[in-house]
Amino acid sequence: MIRFVAETGSTNADMLALVDQGAPEGCWLRAGRQSGGRGRLGRSWDSPVGNLYCSTFVLLSQGDPLAHTLALVAANAVHALVAPLCAGRAQIKWPNDILVDGAKIAGILLERTGNAIVVGIGINVTDHPTGLDRPVTSLAAQGATNAEAGTLLERLAQLFAHWLSIWRAQGLDPVRTHWLLNAHSPGTAMRVAQSDGGVVEGAFDTLDAQGMLILRLANGDKHVIHAGDIHLL
Repeated sequence: MIRFVAETGSTNADMLALVDQGAPEGCWLRAGRQSGGRGRLGRSWDSPVGNLYCSTFVLLSQGDPLAHTLALVAANAVHALVAPLCAGRAQIKWPNDILVDGAKIAGILLERTGNAIVVGIGINVTDHPTGLDRPVTSLAAQGATNAEAGTLLERLAQLFAHWLSIWRAQGLDPVRTHWLLNAHSPGTAMRVAQSDGGVVEGAFDTLDAQGMLILRLANGDKHVIHAGDIHLL
């Protein structure tokens, strides 16, 4: 089931409320525009009409993989949606972005309420911001001039359900394996700004069995990144 509203503050905030009201798992909410869209670390998310802003949620069950690994489920689904539509090469960037030739085209935000994980997804379809400190693109800029947010969400919901069923039935490993095939290559140089203010530089090595990023330092040591802002160098 997909609900549509012309405008709201944040689809994630609305979905959190719908969870509390007893909405069924598998429902989606799409907004034509957000007045208070947000990304990770409280950043605002520019939300002009034409782009895709949507949220769903997953009710955690006993035996499910760790909740934060739903970001990998969502990333696999979003990558599968946008990659065939882009002239450039689409790649996943840990923990929550989809890039095309290094420019961000989509982002993912997970939030929790009780036993439910809300998954918010934003995709630049017709527009993308300019003048930022990082490159950004859109499906239109990548040549997908006929892409439409509502139609894209119908396909995205199918792809997300596919990867969610694998995550539940087979565990994280096949999700992680597919993620690695479509992510930044091993050896990619990156800088990680951590929540404690520290900065670590190294090369991407892999994801561990719990979906954490493994960074190989200049001295050969491996460093586990649980959370942080990733800048590809």
